[in-house]
Amino acid sequence: MATTVMRSFAFSTGVRAGRSPVALRRRVLVVRAQTKPSTGLWDALAFSGPAPERINGRLAMIGFVSALAVEASTHGDGLFAQVASEAGQAWFAYTVAALSVASLVPLLQGETAEAKTGGLMNANAELWNGRLAMLGLVALAVTEYLTGTPFINA
Repeated sequence: MATTVMRSFAFSTGVRAGRSPVALRRRVLVVRAQTKPSTGLWDALAFSGPAPERINGRLAMIGFVSALAVEASTHGDGLFAQVASEAGQAWFAYTVAALSVASLVPLLQGETAEAKTGGLMNANAELWNGRLAMLGLVALAVTEYLTGTPFINA
């Protein structure tokens, strides 16, 4: 029985059968886990970093709801008219700056969105809502472009 266990252990670790158990004990595998995420700005903003999709998703969620709210309140200013106006461009710039800074500060301090997950508000739901809002903005723009009229017709 002990020989079978030793041979299977030796086979699974790639050690040739016939070596002594002392030789097996000398092989030590050290695994270190990174406990804190990298807190560098460029690491956070990297293509595979934690910031780009979250920031873009948050901006898309705000943009989608804002575009529909402005259309409804101004009786038909479409998405393209909102983007072309000076007020729309200023609001866009302020929102991007404020939301980007607000999203980056916790990341640079070593916090993660997954650590703040609780109940209804969780990190995966935020990602999916952001992705759907991005698709919603594209669909809104394509619809208004093809029809030539705002989505909400007054």
